[in-house]
Amino acid sequence: MDKMAYQPNLQRAVATVEHAHTAILPTATPDWRQQLPTMVGTRVTLRELKLSDAPALLATMTAEEVARFISTPPDTVEGFERFIQWAQRERGHGRYACFAVVPHGMTHPIGLFQLRQIDSGFTTAEWGFAIASAFWGGGYFVDAGRMIVDFAIDTVGVTRLEARSAVANGRGNGALRKMGAVQEGVLRRAFRKDGRYLDQALWSILAADWRQAKSVWRPEIVH
Repeated sequence: MDKMAYQPNLQRAVATVEHAHTAILPTATPDWRQQLPTMVGTRVTLRELKLSDAPALLATMTAEEVARFISTPPDTVEGFERFIQWAQRERGHGRYACFAVVPHGMTHPIGLFQLRQIDSGFTTAEWGFAIASAFWGGGYFVDAGRMIVDFAIDTVGVTRLEARSAVANGRGNGALRKMGAVQEGVLRRAFRKDGRYLDQALWSILAADWRQAKSVWRPEIVH
């Protein structure tokens, strides 16, 4: 979540329980490389990014409390428009997927979730997320997170899903733990932010563990 796959030079992009009943709208194309599916949870809808999302993403991703533990995002609307275009091209190549997080009753995104391949077969992948601070603690992350993990495992075919989070990012690490991710170790001085090198925690979710956990899930309210 700390390293976003895209950078402003377009070489690499912006990166950070209640069981959601996930619905994939029937208009979605069967191949995610052609177009990402629209997924509807209990609190949010996940959909492909649109150019019109750029102003909302600029406001969310550059807020100090959000930007603290992610790679430096674009600092203009035009920069985010280029990021969205880049994300769509990478999706077309089957290397990357980035979803806008839109709460029910709203039209603009309050954050994003990304998924990028680590190996050439996309069986090992890394995911990241960032959500506006006004929506922290409201169950939005868990709702969106479960849909993303389902998408990664059931649609893309990921068998190992990794995440990296600054050790100092207590909220981000707690969110990953809530999803059932297992911390495997600490990557020392692995993330550069504002001229400083930070240690990162390495987290993983295995497809087999995820499916087993889903088989015993029970509806519950998350506050």
